Amino acid sequence: MKVAPEKLKVIAPATGEQIGEIDETPISQVDNFYQNSRFAFNQWSQLDVSERLDYLQKLKLVIVEQMDEVAKVVAKDTGKVLTEALIADVMPSIDGIDHICKHGEKVLKRRKVKTSILLMGKKSYIEYMPRGVVLVISPWNYPFQLAMVPIVSALASGNTVILKPSEVTPQVGKCIEDLFSKAGFPEGVVQVAHGGKEVGAAFTNGKPDYIFFTGSVRTGKIIQEVAAKQLIPTTLELGGKDPMIVFADAHLERAAKGAAWAAFTNSGQVCMSAERLYVEKNVYHSFLSLLKKEISALKQGTDIDSDVGSMTFPAQIQIVKEQLTDALSKGAVLEAGLPPEKWEDGMFLPLTVVTNVNHDMKMIQEESFGPIIPVIPFESEDEVVALANDSVYGLNASVWTKDIDKARRIASKLVTGAVVINDAIISIANHGLPFGGAKQSGIGRYHGEAGLRIFCHEKAIVEDSGRKKSEIHWYPYKGKYPLFLTLLKSYFQKQRNWLTFINSFLSILKKS
Repeated sequence: MKVAPEKLKVIAPATGEQIGEIDETPISQVDNFYQNSRFAFNQWSQLDVSERLDYLQKLKLVIVEQMDEVAKVVAKDTGKVLTEALIADVMPSIDGIDHICKHGEKVLKRRKVKTSILLMGKKSYIEYMPRGVVLVISPWNYPFQLAMVPIVSALASGNTVILKPSEVTPQVGKCIEDLFSKAGFPEGVVQVAHGGKEVGAAFTNGKPDYIFFTGSVRTGKIIQEVAAKQLIPTTLELGGKDPMIVFADAHLERAAKGAAWAAFTNSGQVCMSAERLYVEKNVYHSFLSLLKKEISALKQGTDIDSDVGSMTFPAQIQIVKEQLTDALSKGAVLEAGLPPEKWEDGMFLPLTVVTNVNHDMKMIQEESFGPIIPVIPFESEDEVVALANDSVYGLNASVWTKDIDKARRIASKLVTGAVVINDAIISIANHGLPFGGAKQSGIGRYHGEAGLRIFCHEKAIVEDSGRKKSEIHWYPYKGKYPLFLTLLKSYFQKQRNWLTFINSFLSILKKS
């Protein structure tokens, strides 16, 4: 008797209402998913890059046509405001597809490279061969963008994909599944497996050819451990604790507006949120006043004109609460927001600014992923660089100053995957730039050329016409050593002696 699949209830976090149900993928079906993907790979990988990009163009047009509907699904499923769902989740996905369609053929085509003069007569190339089945495990904070971009990157490179979207935002996963179906992708090229951590673990253990994971450091380490046992390559996009550095000569009003947005966009649930705000001491109090003024004007809610939406994952509220409680117990001061015991029930948290904090507090050392920002004064460049780098994370950072030379100098000293000068977060929106982190913020890069090539084996090819009877480095070696010695010295010395080199080469050739 066929057993009915378990149902994932879909709850809108902002309102608490149930907005749907989705069938959970039975773990017994994992092998079938992989068999379907490997069968589809045999055909998909043989298409020309241009043919695969034609499918992506169709997908892009389908998303553009349904942009409003997709944004509404994202907003309801996550609790973020509709404007953010559109401009920070849907739009970057469309732009990412557009970028791949424009540059994919060039990035993935066979590439000629220089051949050493000691291998005269040969040609060298690099080819990019798809890996096979790529498992994409995507998060709940930007469930459309952070699933769609790695999926289409893997597809353009010739792979087939199994997506395991977050069970926290399953409606977005179902939306993605429907979009690929409407775009006419061949069966098995993109499959979506719905479920929680047990489903994710089963697919991770299913021996994919590549794993692309976006999520927490804790889960990333578990996936990396499983992958290491099978030598499965991975890209891990993990957490952040991004510093925002404001110097006294910055445009302070702009920096305050930027800080409010960088700290509270998506209710602070951004791996690149400004989670540590360092302000030069002689403008610290005036900047703090500007920041509080900006925050007081923000509107939380669900209507189309709201600025800040709800939290998405209930468990994240407890993390933010524990960090704030820890800080307040150690002398931190609330400049905006409420103490945790006064928080109302529900998924909307007060927009919180905290001062009198230090690097011994959880709020500074652990990722918050909520609408809370600690503000710390500093006195010198060296001090603020040391403070900014005092973290196990290194995903993104921002530097605010009118002195561009100083900004670039500071940016070069920060141990991080990206730095934005006089703005924040937006480096991920440029699909020509590699994206990824240092330290525990992750392994690998995507976007840019790397974002396509990570899903490929780089194959080195050396080609000879095959017309010569022998090669100088083949047997016999008799009498060749002194000639090789002269040949190599004449070539690698400070001033090359081409006459000696040619004569030595011809002499070795005669002995081959």
